[in-house]
Amino acid sequence: MSDLSIELSKRIGAHRIQELNHFDFPLLLLDVEWKGKLQVLMTNGLSDKVMNTPDSEVENNRIELYFCLPSYWDIHDLENENMNWVFHWINRLANYLKNNDTWLGHGHTMQCGAEMKSLSPTMRQNHFILSNPILLEEVLAPIEIQNQTVRFISIIPIFEDEMDYKQGKGTFKFMQKLANKGVTEKLDDFRSTVLKSKWRLIKR
Repeated sequence: MSDLSIELSKRIGAHRIQELNHFDFPLLLLDVEWKGKLQVLMTNGLSDKVMNTPDSEVENNRIELYFCLPSYWDIHDLENENMNWVFHWINRLANYLKNNDTWLGHGHTMQCGAEMKSLSPTMRQNHFILSNPILLEEVLAPIEIQNQTVRFISIIPIFEDEMDYKQGKGTFKFMQKLANKGVTEKLDDFRSTVLKSKWRLIKR
């Protein structure tokens, strides 16, 4: 087991952790029972890389990225385009961090490729925002690995109008919008934008 697996097993049990080593970047799949059953797809060892954070973020320079998945997803069905995109994107972000002298953290946003296509036929979002754990705040609190603090950062799909709002109003106000609508890092195939049509009309 990896160091991360060992430390997480102390929280949720070793039987709930699978190591997935057949992808471009090593991953973990966690079965979590927290306010219902969930699956967590997480990088495994990304925190070995010390990110080049600004001085104000130096305590956040080691992270693991994760997607929080509904329990009904059959994540092992790699042919299902409604689900397999999570592997592509978590690998892509992990390798971006691994191979570049940069950093990622709470509030960072990115588009889903140059063409900004929807993530899947059911997941219509075409941007991401990175966030500290929301639903999994207790389960994925910072963890100590070999005397180093590792923090967990979730990847949340968002819509283009939500991206515009975040860019215009800032991370705090946008995260409040998500919270007011009960949106967390748990993926939801059926989620619609948290913004009212008035905001979308203003942006046109």
